[in-house]
Amino acid sequence: MIVGVGIDVVDMARLGARLDRTPGLRERVFTEAERDLPLRSLAARFAAKEATGKALCTPGDLPWQEAEVTKGEHGEPILVITGAVAARAELLGVTRLHISLSHDGGIATAIVIAESAGAP
Repeated sequence: MIVGVGIDVVDMARLGARLDRTPGLRERVFTEAERDLPLRSLAARFAAKEATGKALCTPGDLPWQEAEVTKGEHGEPILVITGAVAARAELLGVTRLHISLSHDGGIATAIVIAESAGAP
């Protein structure tokens, strides 16, 4: 059963400008493993963090670094959640998170689908 769906889009140039003018933003938002990625990848990951909050019905209330996008065996994106984000997912009965990322034309997007094993 689908518990929630989140989608977000990020203007890459706008994010780049914010990262340039705001000291510490990169460290507050992105995990150590994410920080040195190219801007297009950072923008997609920023969108993923926002989409995760939306899928878990708490946009803006979850710690940024507790939702991290890693790569799977075949390069596919994998969403790893910890701390308060994982606790929120557990509270909602979420057993699996699906994620899709894309970036083109200066825009990055992410979709997150939160799934449970059955009816709550």
